[in-house]
Amino acid sequence: MVRGAIHRCPSCGRGSIFRRYLKIVDTCHTCGEELHHHRADDAPPYFTIFIVGHIIIPLVLVVEKTWKPEISTHMLLWLPLAILMTLFLLPAVKGSIVGLQWALRMHGFELSDRRPDPQQHDQQHRDIPESPVA
Repeated sequence: MVRGAIHRCPSCGRGSIFRRYLKIVDTCHTCGEELHHHRADDAPPYFTIFIVGHIIIPLVLVVEKTWKPEISTHMLLWLPLAILMTLFLLPAVKGSIVGLQWALRMHGFELSDRRPDPQQHDQQHRDIPESPVA
């Protein structure tokens, strides 16, 4: 899970797990681990909201009890902070979920004990004819 949280392949810990912001690579470029069959689905946003809420709400309450700022001050402070925290934590949480699935051998990762041969993988993809573009 730690490897996924730091955006690394859960198998080797060296390759990047993300192709883009939240898009998981199909296969690790370092070790060849297949990651395309992960099923993170709605868990990362759920856990991210849970984490951000448990950090922001106590802070809001402390600030309100201590200084009693105007509602506009709360809006200017907490909304951007919550959005930034969510955007920062979401990839780490998603990587952790994929790492947990890999560690527990869930959703196709049980087959990952058989390491594919990169040369054989490339040869298989060259033999597949490309579909015509409609």
